Amino acid sequence: MPRLIPIFDEQRLRQRLTRAVAAPSFPGFLHEHAAGEILSRLASSRQRFDLALAHGTRPDLLSAPQMRTIRAATVETTRHADLVITAGDVPVRDGSLDCLLMLFGPETTNDIGRLFADIRRALRPDGLFLGAALAGATLKELRDSWSLAEVELTGGGTPRVAPFAGLRDLGDLMLRSGLALPVVDGERLVVRYADPLALLRELKALGWSNALIERTRRGPSRRLLARMVEHYRDRFADSDGRIRATFEIAYLTGFSPHPDQQQPLKPGSARIRLADALSRRP
Repeated sequence: MPRLIPIFDEQRLRQRLTRAVAAPSFPGFLHEHAAGEILSRLASSRQRFDLALAHGTRPDLLSAPQMRTIRAATVETTRHADLVITAGDVPVRDGSLDCLLMLFGPETTNDIGRLFADIRRALRPDGLFLGAALAGATLKELRDSWSLAEVELTGGGTPRVAPFAGLRDLGDLMLRSGLALPVVDGERLVVRYADPLALLRELKALGWSNALIERTRRGPSRRLLARMVEHYRDRFADSDGRIRATFEIAYLTGFSPHPDQQQPLKPGSARIRLADALSRRP
């Protein structure tokens, strides 16, 4: 098995997220939106949960007051010091939870597959996992603008925006981890800002500024920053001058295996061919 090469400086991420979430000016609109989606999915479940854990950034948005009507007898949340989710970092014993809710975190994890395996082990049989993660198209405009500016001025580029796993990749990793009946659905939100610098300030306030191991340790020069802003405005501004930023959110659903769960059909087990079924339509 190939050795995993880490891409995130997890210690730096932990410091940034802890500081950001503790600030009174934390811009939590994406977290509030994603938490609402997770709770909506949870409300559609018929299961009863004796013990649920809300984990990740702003787990308070998934805590007891929000879940009183959703059949959870006890909801625990993690502390600020636990905001960075790493493989081996799900803070519970194996087989101890009925439900685990995760509000962001997989997108800044060096080993997402192992994280999903940790989640599966933390759940009791037929336990439910619901999560939200930033996915593939997130900040694509900012990534393109930095790349264009650096190639133009330096002839190369340095990593400034984290790569995000695609929806299919996340689904494959959930399946390989042993989570049953995995489902991944995505939502793209386009958020508008006064200018690219306002976007950069908000990413810093969220604790989401560059924490890649291979990042340059020097800040961008004024010339490079100005050129990035020009490219961003040229390519991704609306008629009123405001710029667009994409955030793709993947909503993750999976279960700890249980013998009574519905099982997918084996390949080749269908009793009728698709072509025959289509030919019978009126």
